[in-house]
Amino acid sequence: MTIELTGRQEEILGIVKDSGPITGEQIAEKLSLTRATLRPDLAILTMAGFLDARPRVGYFYTGKTGSQLLTEKVKKLTVQDYQSIPVVVNESSSVYDAICSMFLEDVGTLFVVNEHAFLVGVLSRKDLLRASIGKQDLETMPVSIIMTRMPNITVCEKDDLVIEVANKLIEKQIDALPVVKEAGESNLEVIGRVTKTNMTKVLVDLSHDQLL
Repeated sequence: MTIELTGRQEEILGIVKDSGPITGEQIAEKLSLTRATLRPDLAILTMAGFLDARPRVGYFYTGKTGSQLLTEKVKKLTVQDYQSIPVVVNESSSVYDAICSMFLEDVGTLFVVNEHAFLVGVLSRKDLLRASIGKQDLETMPVSIIMTRMPNITVCEKDDLVIEVANKLIEKQIDALPVVKEAGESNLEVIGRVTKTNMTKVLVDLSHDQLL
């Protein structure tokens, strides 16, 4: 994705590339325009990262393309910028109740906690479907029997980079990760979730220039 610049903004970039560092007044003089007229264009180019400005020095070209600037921006996004509210069930809950929770909350993954609210397992659609196919009594079967248990659960933290979490989702071929924080003695508290839908929102924000 590239940022589309106006003709005047392209001219400003050309001047700064050739003559930078250069003041706003000097740029305006070269274009036979007033400093006030150029102020919005200079602000856009600076905020987008094409130019940098220093007091008493002026504007200078950063030497970065639109795609490079976009890549840098994406690599700074953290989980806390896009995480959602987690949906949890107790490990003593029945498979039937878990199925109801998944449909009512419209999620594809449930996080299982113990009586202390610490993460002990994860339930996916496949886990629940597999249990439903058998002849077991779903109302009496606890989710602890069919869930994926620690330490076989991939987790992330709120300060992790979004791009790293996206890689985990792809590598593990899973739909969601629990966002956790340490609660002492190797216990983890679930404070959020990151899903493929969250990753899609990143793309939507990019398409709307929300991150530039």
